[in-house]
Amino acid sequence: MKKLLPLLLLLLALGSAAQSKDEAAIRRLLTMQTKAWNHGDIAGFMQTYWKSDSLMFIGKNGIKWGWQTTLDNYRKGYPDKTAMGKLSFDILQVKRLSPDYYYVVGKWMLARTIGDLSGHYDLLLRRIKGEWKIVADHSS
Repeated sequence: MKKLLPLLLLLLALGSAAQSKDEAAIRRLLTMQTKAWNHGDIAGFMQTYWKSDSLMFIGKNGIKWGWQTTLDNYRKGYPDKTAMGKLSFDILQVKRLSPDYYYVVGKWMLARTIGDLSGHYDLLLRRIKGEWKIVADHSS
């Protein structure tokens, strides 16, 4: 057992380092989203989402499927910079589900001259071709 302990500690450290690297990448992804949104760039904001008809977005109007549908809904709901306001996130939890999936829970806030908005979100992220992408978004 004494010989196995150093090996187990090493494996735990390596797993933790990989998790930390992945978590940092996911936090950068959310920062990229915020920057794109705050520049009025909805198309740039959407680059963090899986570009697939299987992307799932759950909002106040129920489930919508597909990257293009999600983009169109964002453009309809936020037609200009005044409606978009300034976005900020408060990340409450980043949880590794497997080497290729993470679950993120947080709060979003929009500071706007026409009235602030806020709510919560949970995201399922998947590593696709070496990049983290949002594959499911539940925002309310």
